[in-house]
Amino acid sequence: MNTSPRGRQFFFNPGPTNIPDRILGAMHRATLDFHSDEFLAIHRAAHAGTKRILKTKQNLFLYAANGHGAWEASLVNLLSPGDKVLMLESGHFSMSWEEMCKDLGIVVETIHADWRKGVDPAEVTKRLKQDGKGEIKAVLVVHNETATGLVHPIADIRRAIDAAKHAALLLTDTISGLGCMDFRFDEWGVDVAVSGSQKGLMMPTGLSLTGVSNKALEASKKGGLPRHYWSWRDAVKREPQKFPGTTPVHLFFGLEEAVKQMDEEGLDAIFARHRRFARATRAAVTHWGGGAKSSVTVSAKGFSGPVKGIEVLANDPARTSSSVTAIVLPDGHDANALRTVAIKRFNLSLGGGLGPLGGRVFRIGHMGDLNEPMLLGAIATVELALGACRVPHQQGGITAAIAALAE
Repeated sequence: MNTSPRGRQFFFNPGPTNIPDRILGAMHRATLDFHSDEFLAIHRAAHAGTKRILKTKQNLFLYAANGHGAWEASLVNLLSPGDKVLMLESGHFSMSWEEMCKDLGIVVETIHADWRKGVDPAEVTKRLKQDGKGEIKAVLVVHNETATGLVHPIADIRRAIDAAKHAALLLTDTISGLGCMDFRFDEWGVDVAVSGSQKGLMMPTGLSLTGVSNKALEASKKGGLPRHYWSWRDAVKREPQKFPGTTPVHLFFGLEEAVKQMDEEGLDAIFARHRRFARATRAAVTHWGGGAKSSVTVSAKGFSGPVKGIEVLANDPARTSSSVTAIVLPDGHDANALRTVAIKRFNLSLGGGLGPLGGRVFRIGHMGDLNEPMLLGAIATVELALGACRVPHQQGGITAAIAALAE
């Protein structure tokens, strides 16, 4: 048995993702004074480019943090202890954001949903119409749930809020969506979008961001929790949204290069490439499972019902992610054992199931710096691992993936 794989590791976790050599090269340079004109030009270019990717002409704040930092920034600037928010359930990360709210003294009401399908926007309208006193201050939704591969239609959620004639702000997590899938901050009426550097932006972990509407910025002046590092009030006084303390200059070297690389490919081409890769991955999974479609539902309590074959977790074609696919194994088979074989024998790194999905689900991240040979190599190796683990499957998933890419 090969226990010491050679060659470069195939890294297909859904974040952090592969970092292009161009970005690594841009970061491999001497430090600059972050007050210098040379660095400020880099900072401004990176900041402006990130706004283009987010598709906003409003406000953008960057932090030395991961996506959880951006979550906290959105909450402490807008909400006060005792304020109520409406969380739309989507999986592990909506649950994590909910726990952060509770730790900060924010009251959370959740619209529960099957993690395979997500929340119906009509439920948002219905609940907000019942809130005659305006107690709900914000609606929180994960755009692209990394744990489940489920997408919520943000424009439809905004329309649902407006249909209720409610003043709630719309806060959106697009950490694993930004740069992989279209996100239109201004057009969709988003008030806050949070994201991070380590996924579609093809960067190391360490930079997070919040896009902030003018409406939300104004609201932040009237309330909020104690904050200093995260303060938008202080950030707007600094040009160009510099950091309180030392700026992480090397991350900005990388971000400037990431923006250049994305500008060269073009956002529409990037989104189309991600859609093709997602379609090919799902074609392989569907083939492995022989077209299995169980009536299983998934929630914070786990799986309800038997799983008879390999399946894509998010089973509504209109709500499947372009950046990550979560895959359910049949009952009696351990997804973590499969991942162990994949990494130790074949040097392929896959994402695991989070929360109640642990051991039942593995994830293939198909985002960022990725091409057809890389994806096909990963899919073929997953099929190799399925065989090594004796997971029942229909061979030939790689052929199904090739056919999907050829369409």
